[in-house]
Amino acid sequence: MLGRLYESQNCSAARALELVGERWSLLILRNASFAGHTRFSEFERRLGIAPNILASRLESFVAAGLMELRPNAEHKGQNEYVLTEKGRDFVPALVALTSWGDRWAAPDGPPIVYEHETCGGEIHLQLRCSACDDVATPAAVNARPGPGFGQTSEQSEHRK
Repeated sequence: MLGRLYESQNCSAARALELVGERWSLLILRNASFAGHTRFSEFERRLGIAPNILASRLESFVAAGLMELRPNAEHKGQNEYVLTEKGRDFVPALVALTSWGDRWAAPDGPPIVYEHETCGGEIHLQLRCSACDDVATPAAVNARPGPGFGQTSEQSEHRK
């Protein structure tokens, strides 16, 4: 069984799991991204999450740069948790996970449909080749070593 940290794995998916690979984390990011939640009380009430777990997840998101803590302009003396660019960049992962869930875990059809804010069209993710622009099926996707392959954590730190 894998532990919570994946330090021995040189894998971006494993590293991402360290930050967001827990059920509550995904739901908090979902609600921040699509329901516009920013306040501790909103997350707690809507998700039914224990305050200690919520506080821990929000603190880790701030520490990892996914969210930032700001004073709430509408509610003096309260703070809000706002997604950063890094946090907003997680939206495609949420859409992909939802798409998979719609296909394999939603017997009555998608409970949520993502749409383009400007025109209202449905949002769909595609695996697209950067060289030829073809849409690839999952079976046509291969993995090869990238520039960080074989790098130790220490070597990666020196490159930053």
